[in-house]
Amino acid sequence: MTLANFFLLLSLILLSSSPFLSNAIDQNQTLQAMIIHACDKINDQDSCFSNIQSQISYHNPPAPTLVFKAALRNTINEANSAIDRLSQFNTLSLSNREQIAIDDCKELLDFSVSELAWSLTEMRKIHAGFQSPDSEGNLKAWLSAALSNQDTCLEGFEGTDHKLEHLVRGSLSQVTQLIGNVLTLYTQMHSLPFKPARNDNITTDFPEWMTDGDKETLVSSQNGMRADSVVALDGSGKYRSIAQAILEAPSYSERRYVIYVKKGVYKENIDMKKKKTNIMLVGDGIGKTIITSDRNFLQGWTTFRTATVAVSGRGFIARDITFRNTAGPLNRQGVALRVDSDQSAFYRCSMEGYQDTLYAHSLRQFYRECSISGTIDFIFGNGAAVLQNCKIFTRNPLPLQKVTITAQGRKDPHQNTGFSIQDSYVYATRPTYLGRPWKLYSRTVFMNTYLSSMVQPRGWLEWYGDFALGSLWYGEYRNYGPGAAIAGRVKWPGYHVIRDAATAGFFSVSRFLDGMSWLPATGVKFKAGLS
Repeated sequence: MTLANFFLLLSLILLSSSPFLSNAIDQNQTLQAMIIHACDKINDQDSCFSNIQSQISYHNPPAPTLVFKAALRNTINEANSAIDRLSQFNTLSLSNREQIAIDDCKELLDFSVSELAWSLTEMRKIHAGFQSPDSEGNLKAWLSAALSNQDTCLEGFEGTDHKLEHLVRGSLSQVTQLIGNVLTLYTQMHSLPFKPARNDNITTDFPEWMTDGDKETLVSSQNGMRADSVVALDGSGKYRSIAQAILEAPSYSERRYVIYVKKGVYKENIDMKKKKTNIMLVGDGIGKTIITSDRNFLQGWTTFRTATVAVSGRGFIARDITFRNTAGPLNRQGVALRVDSDQSAFYRCSMEGYQDTLYAHSLRQFYRECSISGTIDFIFGNGAAVLQNCKIFTRNPLPLQKVTITAQGRKDPHQNTGFSIQDSYVYATRPTYLGRPWKLYSRTVFMNTYLSSMVQPRGWLEWYGDFALGSLWYGEYRNYGPGAAIAGRVKWPGYHVIRDAATAGFFSVSRFLDGMSWLPATGVKFKAGLS
């Protein structure tokens, strides 16, 4: 008998022997079951159970929120330990790709630590009676992201002999399981599958409380813009490099910091770290302000690091900018834009590449009136992303390659992630599929979207064999155009022709992104509901 089961049995015996405590049996059973679940399927269950039990034993009476908070703290400690273990692998790496992959892993685990810490802070507020309408959405988003980061770490070892990957996988297995356990616990405690929509049919430009100065900053012409810094290739701004302007921007900013980037072709790679919060990049328009690079997989980079622009700081906004990767189809993965920024928004931007153009890696993202072009899986990742009024263009791949628009990476049914493509346009110029399941619970919907004639009658493509065909969730709702006919669509168990507005409404901005609280503050136009 494990120590965990011994504690559970002992507690039940003590409770059942006391008539004065009989009313507490059910609650104690629930709490003990939660503790055991928080430590499920990990190597050192006894230590895990003891750590959580010791943190709640001084509270009378204990509560489910205390168990959840203790489980979060235990998981954060394990994640920090995993970072320390990863640092020891640097000396074992034999190639530049392995070295980059190890560095990716440390940064991704650091993302997980932050997301778990945000969740713990949110739970403390809830326990203190300060729960906000955003609490549920925040916790699901942050825990979902924390669970996926370890997968991205391991994917970085593609193209190696996998020996070092096996060592890293062993170091990550416990923290990955713990995060999954915590996410499941939270879902069981707080999840509401279909929350009532809030003002679903309102098209919102600005909230009433936004100041006139903020509105001017967000929508005025560039000549009158109140920018905090200006980047210009001709020397007419403070900076000639966007990366330098971001480097010298304030860290952990609580207010919007606006960087105006004048027209020009900026040949640079930009990696905006998580401490650079509330940054806004404003250009002179698609095709005028262009950020471009050609980093790609065959040069030795991990997919995660091929991004021309990568943004991780919360609250990022981009407007009127082209993000481009020119690696071409021969060089395999080449990301134009990677997004790990929670509550980020992109307005009138263009993402141009071939394989893996837009990496919607994690957290909540919104795209409005953007253009995305590519060949294979060119909208991919495991963020919770809504694309609204966007244009999707296909490009010519290599011979024998099949064009697939999306490859969504949801790995756990409790994650809040997925892609919702709404009121958009798919302009396919060669045989094209709407998506294929990258991970087991892949989730993607196309709603009210024009599909050109080159969208294939089957609509969707397998990843390999029958992988995920019963566990994925793919849907189409009221699409139109010559490629929208559903008669010939795949017959997979996980594919759905959505016929009711209630189901489709779950994938709207107000519900899928919990966007009615944070999105108006970006100043980006959006439609909250379906119509």
